Parts: sequence; structure tokens; C-alpha cells
Amino acid sequence: MEKTTSQQNHLSALEIEELQETNKDLNAILSSIYDEILVVDPEGTIIRVSDQFLEEFWNVKPHQIIGQNILDLEKKGLLTPSVTHQVLANNTKISVIQETWNGRRILATGTPIFNENGTLERIVVASRDITETAKLKSELQKIKSNSEKLKKELDFLENRLSKSFVIYSDNMKEVLKQAEKVASSAATVLLIGESGVGKEMVASAIHQLGERSNQPFVKVNCGAIPEKLLESELFGYRKGAFTGADPKGKVGYFTQANHGILFLDEISEMPLNLQVKLLRVLQEREVTPIGEIDPIPIDVQVITATNKNLEELVQKSSFREDLYYRLNVVPITIPPLRERAEDIAFLAHHFINKYNLQYKREVELTPDSIDLLKVYPWYGNVRELENIIQRVVVTSEDKQVNSQLLNKMIPWKNLTKTSKPIVTNIMPLQEALDHVEETLIVMAMDQYKSLKTAAQVLELSQPTMSRKYQKIKEKIKHRSKPPADFLQSKIFEDELDKQLMSVTIVTATSIDATDVKHLMENLSSDNPYYLKLQNKLSLIRELEGKIEWNYIFTVNCRREVINLVADKRLKLKPGDAYFGPPEIMKCMYQAMKGRVGVTPLYEDIICGHVKSSVAPIKDESGKIIAILGSDFTADYVTNQIHNLRKLLKGS
Repeated sequence: MEKTTSQQNHLSALEIEELQETNKDLNAILSSIYDEILVVDPEGTIIRVSDQFLEEFWNVKPHQIIGQNILDLEKKGLLTPSVTHQVLANNTKISVIQETWNGRRILATGTPIFNENGTLERIVVASRDITETAKLKSELQKIKSNSEKLKKELDFLENRLSKSFVIYSDNMKEVLKQAEKVASSAATVLLIGESGVGKEMVASAIHQLGERSNQPFVKVNCGAIPEKLLESELFGYRKGAFTGADPKGKVGYFTQANHGILFLDEISEMPLNLQVKLLRVLQEREVTPIGEIDPIPIDVQVITATNKNLEELVQKSSFREDLYYRLNVVPITIPPLRERAEDIAFLAHHFINKYNLQYKREVELTPDSIDLLKVYPWYGNVRELENIIQRVVVTSEDKQVNSQLLNKMIPWKNLTKTSKPIVTNIMPLQEALDHVEETLIVMAMDQYKSLKTAAQVLELSQPTMSRKYQKIKEKIKHRSKPPADFLQSKIFEDELDKQLMSVTIVTATSIDATDVKHLMENLSSDNPYYLKLQNKLSLIRELEGKIEWNYIFTVNCRREVINLVADKRLKLKPGDAYFGPPEIMKCMYQAMKGRVGVTPLYEDIICGHVKSSVAPIKDESGKIIAILGSDFTADYVTNQIHNLRKLLKGS
């Protein structure tokens, strides 16, 4: 009897445990109902599938997929990229746009489920076909509940800050904290950020949170006012000061903002002659209107904003260095929207309410459409998001806008329309081939110093080698006729750049894109494809003899440059983020759009002075999956230009 009772208790405990497990899964499913639901364990084994299982995605029956490993299925190319791998790597909810084996476009969201100890127990993968419009199934109204969460999160600012200032992400909360601190002082503030990130909103927040909130807040766009009028608008003028002046005179913006805040947007557009006068106003705390002799004392907190790099403008002598340091007292950098995805849902809800009220509509965004908004990179930032939401409210015929409908309203094509084949972005095909040929011939001659040996290495006949080499010498000599040394140096540098780009093109095309894809599926130094690619990059560098090191990077939707694999000389781990000087970052971003590029000599904090050439790596379909970079030392660049000079002289 005791044994039977013990067994019953044991079975009861197992049943309770199983019920708890099932409850966890059901809670996750109810939080994100899509066309298809898969539940997998921490190793990627598929445990359950929903009744809406989409056979055309997986090319198998529902009962056949149970027990299989989703990572193995994804490796076979059924769906790319892998959302499960990204959830396992980051331990957080991830949304991606996937492409299926038969060309379908899928919005997939992976949600990790943790136990009480914080250990990962399940991953729920919710998928929806956004290739074409399908009938909406039941959707949870998460947007309305999110608004309550936002209200609670920002309760401490409810009576002090405009409700149009919508934040939720940690990095924007940090911006708000900085705004609160500086609001209690009269310090000059420089707001830095891309166009559309909300610099004016932050300036307004500083005004609302500070002791000057009851005083004027005057906004001036320095780029929108003609140069001839900007001085009179800023500083004012007395009556009759110049021809065409208002007979009553004009009170300038500085005087209008007295005791309050003057916000100077696009400060980088201010002419140099006015920069001098602005510097004086900031230093002396007084302004002299045009035509007046006596200055007027002012008490104004100045906030400036720019979407440009003022330090670079200072180096180019288009912005005064002394003014830059005077403005840069308290710099506040506002991150782009793609770096604060947590804000997107709340901003979208805010704009939906705004334009529903304005146009008397009742449009709502479904949860899967919010996930789609989080995937889009938003290079126009908050301004672009607001424009998209306004378009949705104005044009949508349905009250509920799901991901399929929203997908048609987002300008995806604008992100890729500049991507073209590698060579045609730089030069015609034949010219590109000629440059590769010239590069190999010059490299062979530079290394072996003998026409016969170079011809053997390149598998050319000696007469052909001699003819082609002579043609290259004449070509360079013809290009180098300008008398001025700096013009000659520019020609030599351009010629070297073409050679370096050709080397990188050849190297990039030698990389097997399939190997790179396998590495990206499991970004680890233990992955055999990592060792294979690392050895290949190192071997190319050793055989070529001029490259300092090679590497393969990729750029994610947040414009973060991520190391995939580098040759053995570079101590970079797979998955490490890289952020270098603007010269190389710009080159990498362009390479992800299909362009081969080469930087000028620049200084890297780790590598010293180098020159880099970067080319895209494409798969069989022509899709760019990564970028190949090669670095060349300053000594090599100097020696190579010297060799070109010697070649010109016929030595």
C-alpha cells in the first residue's frame, strides 16, 4: 500500500512538473501568435509545432520535424539567417527577416524562456509569411498594454516633460539624465546625432526640466536662413541700419531668448565670419545689434546641434577651433534609432495616436508589424519612423495593419538599390580585368626582378610577359607627365589604389561564401570553418608577401561591424565588435553595399598607420554576406609608390 501511494505521489509530481512545463510553453505562445510556432530546447531540438505548421517552409510533414534539430535544418539552407542561433548567442528576444529555400520572405521572432534560476529552458520561434497578404488570425493587443508600461516607466517626468518625448531604451534614458543635469545650469550644450534622431526634442527637454522653463525657448535653424540675413536675425539691428531694413528695427534672437534658451540647430552651417561674432557673444555675454554701438547684456543658455563631425570641419578649416571648444562644454550624443530598438514600439504607438486623432482614424498596429519595424534599420531615424506611421494611418484601408501590409509601405528597395556588381561600381569590366592583370605583373616583377621567372610564375610566355610589362611602363609614364610633384604623387597614389583594390577583389573571390555562411551559423573559434578560413587568410597573406593581414567582417542591421575571422596575425575573436577611424568604417559600409574601396593612410589605435582595401563577398545568388579587408603598412605604401616612380624612369 505504501509503495502504491509513493508511486502515485511520484506520478503526481511528474504530472505537475509536466503541466508547469506546458504552461510555460503556452504562455510564450500566447504572447506571440503567428502563422507558425515552433518550441525547441536549449540544444535546438524541436519539441512542439503549432497546428498552423507551414510545410512549404520546411519541405517536411509536421510529425517528421518533431525531434529534429532546427540548427541542422537551417544549415541545410531551408531558412536563412538562423534566428535560433542568434537567440542562443544573445539570450534575448530576436527578430529577423528570413529567406526560405523556395524564395519566400519570413518574419521570424525567437523568444527565450528561462526558469527561476535564469537558465534557458525553451526557445519559442514564431514565424509569419510576409511575402504576400494573408488573412489575419487572432492577434493579442500588446500595443495598448505597452502604453501602460511606458506610462509607469516614465512616471517621474509626467508633470515636468512634454508627453511627446517618448523613451524606453537605456541609452535614451541616459540622454535624459544628462539633459536633467545640464538643465539646472547655464552651461553651453552641444547635441550630436544623425539627422532625425530628435536633437530638437532633447533641447526642448532641457528647457522644460530646468529653471528656465518659464522663460523663452527660441529655435533657429542656421542652415535654413540665408547667410546675408542670418547675422541680422541672430543679433538684431536698429532702425535704418542698412538699406531694406525694417523702419522699426529688429530684436535679434539672442535678445528674444534673454533669460531663457537659444537653440541653434545645424551649427556647422554657420558662416566663418559669423562664428567669430558668436564666439564673442558666448564669451562676453553681451550682444551688439547691427548699427548699434553699445552692447546689450544677455543671460542666455545656448544649445547647439549638429549631424556632422565638427572636429573634421575644424581640421578642414571650415569651422573655428576656438568656437568648437566653446560650444563643446557639455556634449550629449543622441544614438540613432537603430541602436535603441526598445523605443520603436512606443514611438510607433505615440505616432499612431497622434495621426489617428489628426485624421480621425482608428488604425492599430499588430504585434508582428511592431516586430517588422524593429528589423528595419531606420537611417532616417525617428523622423522616418513618424513619416512611415503617418503614411500607414492615411493610406491603410484596414483598421488593423499587420506585417504583410506594413511590409508594402516600408521602402526596403531604397536600402539596396545602390548595390551593384563589384567591378561595375568602379570601372568597366574589361578595365577591371586589365587592372588585375597589371597588378599581378607588377607584383611578380617586384618580387622576382626577372622577366623569365615572373613569366613562369604567371604561366605566360616570356615574349608575352615582356610585351605586357613594357605596355604597363609606358602607360604609367604617359599618366605621369604633369610637371607638378603633387600631381605626380596623386597619380602614383591612384595607381597604387587600383592595384590594392585589384588584390582585394582577387582575394575576396577566392573565399568560399558557403564556408563563411557555415561560420556565421556558429560564430566560434571551435567551428571547423573558422579554422579553415583563418588558415586560408593567413596563407594568402604569406604567399602574397605584401599584405600585413586579412580579415572578414560583416555589418549588422545596427551598423555594427562584427569580426567573423581574421588571419593569425590579428588577435580578434569571432563576434568581436570593431569600431575604427572613419576612413575604414566608411569603406566597410560601402563594401556591404557592393563597392570595392580603398582608404587613404590612416592611424588605427591597434594597427598603427595603415592603408586598407575592402571588397564584398557574395554568394552564388549575388547576395552580399560579408566583406574582405586587407591592410597594408605605411612602409609598404611608401615603397610601392617609390617603385612606381622607378618604373616610370625605366630603372
